[in-house]
Amino acid sequence: MKNPTYEQVCTGKTGHYEVVEISYDPGKILYNDLLETFWHNIDPSDNAGQFADRGSQYLTAIFYCDEDQKHIAEESKALITARLGLPIVTDILPASEFYPAEDYHQRYYKTNPTRYTAYKEGSGRPVCLRRIWGK
Repeated sequence: MKNPTYEQVCTGKTGHYEVVEISYDPGKILYNDLLETFWHNIDPSDNAGQFADRGSQYLTAIFYCDEDQKHIAEESKALITARLGLPIVTDILPASEFYPAEDYHQRYYKTNPTRYTAYKEGSGRPVCLRRIWGK
């Protein structure tokens, strides 16, 4: 489906993931560092979504832009698998067309800080991440 709405994606029937697109300067931060940050902000062993968010649109994935990124992501996943000793279900997939979310979703943590914080805490995310990754 081209350019789905948030409501359409929420059905879990469009085949889309809810993701963040990151543009970065490799002269300032390495791809490996971005991956390490990514891993520490998800539950890579959850095959049904993330925290309170359930459904295929909430599954974790790394979308690579070239073969170098793919290789680095695969190595990173192997290291996380060894470190955690858990089955890691995060897919590593080729990037395709990215559809930005509606404006009201952009920088939500800044535009709705109270609701964002309440949801983050209520979702169980901080407790889960501490359980997986420690402090």
